[in-house]
Amino acid sequence: MIAQRPPGTAPVVQGCAEALPFRDGSFDAVLGILTVHHWKDQAKGFSECARVARSRVIFLTNDFDVCARFWLFDYIPELILADRHIFPRLERFAEAFGSIEIAPVPIPADCRDGFLCAYWKRPRAYLDPLVRASISTFSKIGNIDSQLARLEKDIESGAWEERYAGLQHLDTLDLGYRLLVAPTQGAVTRLPGSDTMFSC
Repeated sequence: MIAQRPPGTAPVVQGCAEALPFRDGSFDAVLGILTVHHWKDQAKGFSECARVARSRVIFLTNDFDVCARFWLFDYIPELILADRHIFPRLERFAEAFGSIEIAPVPIPADCRDGFLCAYWKRPRAYLDPLVRASISTFSKIGNIDSQLARLEKDIESGAWEERYAGLQHLDTLDLGYRLLVAPTQGAVTRLPGSDTMFSC
């Protein structure tokens, strides 16, 4: 991902969420996108995010009570089993930060980002090994050739389109993705360089 960045972009610092290599209040905000479930110590990571953020922390995460209805799990239930237990529940964010604002993030039918539910209206994409290789959850499950063969058969026969006909008229779909915004506790004296953001 770092190698794909165009020349002239902001510097990159590699580290881990549990020990961010920055001073207290280094940034106006901290942004974490589908990352918390990869952390080894979520409580420590939350604390570090709050420490370096002057005003707020923002996370994109998933509410699996909603996501569980995604049609892909009808074909490959191993996917939800692999992730559901490691994604923190929304209540966990409230426990860590106190007051939080939660907003749904509907996924457009032509979403270009390659996360798990991005291709909800383009089922053939999941047959592409390059697409699956870009989605971390697929790396956690074993051989799924038979499940993919079933999906491909249903796509070719029209059974998939018939079974999920209700999706055809939708431009966006709520698949449980949620944007969480939490103010940091206690204002920190502003440092030089305002309106800065750290993204992990």
